[in-house]
Amino acid sequence: MKSARDEALDAWSELHGGIDPRQNPWVRGWVLISHWCARPLARLGVSANTVTVLGVVATATALCLTILGGWWPLLAALVILVAALLDGVDGAIAAQTRTASRWGRLNDAVADRCSDVMLIGIVVVVGAPSWLGVSIVVLTLILETTRATAQAVGMTGPGAVTVWERPSRVILAIIAALCSTWWWATGLASGTVTVLAAAIAVTGAVLAVVGTIQLGVAVRKQTRRLG
Repeated sequence: MKSARDEALDAWSELHGGIDPRQNPWVRGWVLISHWCARPLARLGVSANTVTVLGVVATATALCLTILGGWWPLLAALVILVAALLDGVDGAIAAQTRTASRWGRLNDAVADRCSDVMLIGIVVVVGAPSWLGVSIVVLTLILETTRATAQAVGMTGPGAVTVWERPSRVILAIIAALCSTWWWATGLASGTVTVLAAAIAVTGAVLAVVGTIQLGVAVRKQTRRLG
């Protein structure tokens, strides 16, 4: 009989194209934490779709807090972490309650893209050039659209785990929010935070380009096998 731990890991693997989270200690830990947080919510009858919506609301809240400036971006960084956790909890609830569905996956995908745009928006609010933020958004949408289209024509799984997945986007947004707080607390010239935000955005753009290429190569190989 499987342990609750193995059931959680196997359920995640089933929802993610057969990828075994046991192979990566960070992914394994994240999956187990998500399932641990999901357990009481599932008992209370909270649906996966509700948690998905809460994740988007949390990300939007983080964006608004960053706009306020001052110490608020520090709170925004914490809210971004909560939103990232909710992104894993919704799938865990679906697995635990056996309510996973195509509709739920569609909701999750749309919510993820909305959150992606807002995470990049946080970097722009801190001071990165708008055109660079738009470029990252476009590259991110190209990457995710390529993945979704490939899955629609028969590819199983994510195709490739690239350098520009949700964790990378979350980390850059958190760094941007923390930089904003640090700039405000130390009283440095406004140009300092602008340079830092631009550097964060350039990093995101480079990762997005590399990630898109990584996925494109993987998708080409896998779809060619499908005929």
